[in-house]
Amino acid sequence: MCVALPGRVIAVKDRKATVDFSGNLVEADAGLVDINIDDRVLVHAGCIIQKLTEEDADFMTEFADYIRELEA
Repeated sequence: MCVALPGRVIAVKDRKATVDFSGNLVEADAGLVDINIDDRVLVHAGCIIQKLTEEDADFMTEFADYIRELEA
């Protein structure tokens, strides 16, 4: 199963964005969605696939943390 994760855009250069996932910085392809620095985004397989509201991003982050706790 593949999972898309929420993160925050901290830098944009051409079609690439640096996305912060709770301190883990990942470069993602930004060619599918018009984004800006500080946007909350959903990333799947190295591609930003959607912009998120703050509320949706927070909910998804909390849910992912909950799932990780169950696996521990």
